[in-house]
Amino acid sequence: MSLPILNQRFRIWWQPRRGLAIAEACVIGLVAALSAVFLKVGSGWLGTWRVHTTHLLPPWLALPAIGLVLGFVAGWLVDRLAPEAYGSGIPQVKASLANVPIRLSWRVAGVKLLSAIIVIGSGMTLGRQGPTVHVGAGLAAGLSRWVPTSPDHRRQMIAAGAGAGLAAAFNAPIAGVLFIVEELLQDLSGLTLGTAIIASFIGGVISRLLGGGSLALNLQLTQSSSQFSIPEIPFFLILGILAGLLGALFDRGLIFSIKLYRKLHLSLPLRVALAGLISGVVVAMLPESFRNNTGLRESLITGGSHPTVAAIAFAAQFILTLIAFGSGAPGGLFAPSLILGSCLGHIIGVFELSITGAGSPATYALAGMGGFFSAVSKVPITAIVIVFEMTTDFNLVLPLMIVSVAAYLVADKVVPGSLYEKLLELKGITLTKEVPMEGALTKLTAKDVMQERVETLDAQMSLEEAKQFFARSHHRGFPVVEDNKLVGIVTQSDLLKIRESAKHTLGDRNLANDIFLKEIMTPVPMTVTPIHTLSNVLYLLDRYQISRLPVVDGRKLIGIITRADIIRAEAGHLNCDNRTPKLRPEPSYIVYQTRSPSTGNGRLLVPVANPETAGILLQMAAAIARDRHYEIDCVQVMLIPRHSSPSETQVRTAKSRRLLRQAEVLAKKWKIPLHTQIRVTHDVAQAILETISEQHIDLILMGWKGATSTPGRIFGNVVDTIIRQATCEVVLVKLGQTPQSPVPSPLFNRWLVPMAGGPNSPLAIKLLPALITLGNDPQIHLTQVFKPFEFKPDMSVSEQAIRHLMRRQKLSSTVVALPVQANSVAEGVINLVKTEGYDVVVLGASQEGMLQQAIQGNIPEAIASGVESTVILVRGAINK
Repeated sequence: MSLPILNQRFRIWWQPRRGLAIAEACVIGLVAALSAVFLKVGSGWLGTWRVHTTHLLPPWLALPAIGLVLGFVAGWLVDRLAPEAYGSGIPQVKASLANVPIRLSWRVAGVKLLSAIIVIGSGMTLGRQGPTVHVGAGLAAGLSRWVPTSPDHRRQMIAAGAGAGLAAAFNAPIAGVLFIVEELLQDLSGLTLGTAIIASFIGGVISRLLGGGSLALNLQLTQSSSQFSIPEIPFFLILGILAGLLGALFDRGLIFSIKLYRKLHLSLPLRVALAGLISGVVVAMLPESFRNNTGLRESLITGGSHPTVAAIAFAAQFILTLIAFGSGAPGGLFAPSLILGSCLGHIIGVFELSITGAGSPATYALAGMGGFFSAVSKVPITAIVIVFEMTTDFNLVLPLMIVSVAAYLVADKVVPGSLYEKLLELKGITLTKEVPMEGALTKLTAKDVMQERVETLDAQMSLEEAKQFFARSHHRGFPVVEDNKLVGIVTQSDLLKIRESAKHTLGDRNLANDIFLKEIMTPVPMTVTPIHTLSNVLYLLDRYQISRLPVVDGRKLIGIITRADIIRAEAGHLNCDNRTPKLRPEPSYIVYQTRSPSTGNGRLLVPVANPETAGILLQMAAAIARDRHYEIDCVQVMLIPRHSSPSETQVRTAKSRRLLRQAEVLAKKWKIPLHTQIRVTHDVAQAILETISEQHIDLILMGWKGATSTPGRIFGNVVDTIIRQATCEVVLVKLGQTPQSPVPSPLFNRWLVPMAGGPNSPLAIKLLPALITLGNDPQIHLTQVFKPFEFKPDMSVSEQAIRHLMRRQKLSSTVVALPVQANSVAEGVINLVKTEGYDVVVLGASQEGMLQQAIQGNIPEAIASGVESTVILVRGAINK
């Protein structure tokens, strides 16, 4: 089996499915656990070295110096390598899950991991749980980019990575799942919940096996000393109220600290270095026990500290956390919140013990941990479960519930809303609770916008037949079918590759007749189903860098979607006001039609409406058709009121038939196949687009009156719509004056072609040999506009175009390159036309140049409106 087939089958096997999601969740849980253990071991080793240094050097020198240097290093890593790794990381994960474009990647995860180790090891009072969540989400995001998935699947994996990170940090898998549901994704779908449970379970188990415990609690001491009785409920309520008030104050302090650092106008490395310096100075002034956060925390929880020590610890941790977090240092708030809660709970527990003589300060310390955590993060259920999973003590459940719920209610009353959303708002990101207005990418499915009429090739078609088929079509790829089932896809690239590899793999075989499409096609192509949303379709197109996706029902090919179809769907959604995209207007109706033998290599469409301009448009069309061996389709559109049905409305076609008979006479004279039709419609643009689709038009040539009074339009409603949605080549003609006879030879002798580069300039050059036959002694000037300060203009583009024109047969016209200096392209061309009196200006303009860039100054429209000469604008076909 060849490598391309294996590669295709591998990609199909890795398409989003439930089995893949479970496998990804397992890998994510494992990687998140390893990163959590590495973060714990790394920060612990660096912290031990810091404490040991204070025994060798004076603390007042060692601690500030270590905080300053390591803080600067951590800030520099974040600032230079991954600016998204600042802070705790949970706001970034929350924003990413809300579809805000914040980068999550392996690089961000790696920088976050390393910088968090440095910051925590330097002695700043920040936790490693928030960074672990960020690292888990970043690793999951990187994995989801490596494995092809849909956007929704990717969000689920990021959420699972975040939950696994939290579970690994706390050894609390249930809490990891609840944190996803309660704070991050707020999604209870089966796949989301299942992947979160698997990733969190594996993360928690692996972390516990490798020694990644979060708080290093002495569980025997805590369980033996934890007690609860009914008379203690008022004291737990007091603890909950105090935790809520102080938690709200803590949240406000964090916001104030961030704003204060901003006023200093310091870079991130200097801010983190300043925070490390202040933290080192403060810790050096405190008792020696405060230099080891883990020992201090266990002493408070087990009741081994005096209330005064607990009060000092609370004040110091409160202030130092504000200083460290406000700087943007990569560290979290979970551990500081738990330490503050344990200090507050210990104080209340000692107070209750002195009054009643019963109770346990350890129980209050553990309940205070959950309460303060709930007040700060606004996740009461997660807070309860985290503390319970860390202690596995059922005696704590009721006290935890009382304190956590009371703290949450009080904190949310004082400072409503999520802290993480407020942190995002400081960055200019607002997450709304309302359902966002859906765009076409989420409202429409593949079935809504796919092209149902698909040109296909048979798997048994020879290479020679395929080449001829490609030559007659402007498509660059076709689905390959066998027995009416999709078996592959073939592109122009496949035809080119077979030429290069034929000598090595096929020897002297006759390439033209002996090779069949099934030998060179891409088998098992990437496909979508009719129910896929456009966002999923666009993701797959971008993921594999392809331009088309077949739509299948089972293995039956029912349609095809290209990038152009998605662009048209989104553009139509943006330009259709509040109309429902799925409500399509009634199709036009053909009331008159004539047909000629189909002997051409392609088709050219000419919509005719004005008898005075129809003759010259048809003459231009005939010139192009003779040059390209095209047939001509001539359509006359009759507009009827919206309340009437096109298929049921009686119309008079006598005048329209006379106009079409004029076209038939000219076509017979020129010996060009001509097809005519009259369509009745509610919308002229829609009728023309239907004709383009039904008749497989390769080029449309239509007139433009030269100005529009419609607000928000450039060329007018009909022309703008054709330019935006027609997939074929578009040639737009603004006649300089109304010709009095069908022989316009005096009007088309001096031709000007601005060469501004871009994709459509070559198309304008290709049209010239055909169009200049309309003149007697045509002269062609190719001009490039340069800024006044450019003394030696580069005329290579024009010179290349001249060489191309001179190579064309039967071209004996004078072709001259003419540089022009002006402040803008439009100004230079307009002045040149007025000065030299050119008859025709031919412009190659892209879709963006003709429509989307109108707000910034539309060059083609400005030239067409600014000159009295005939202007021809060319837009290439949209690639399918």
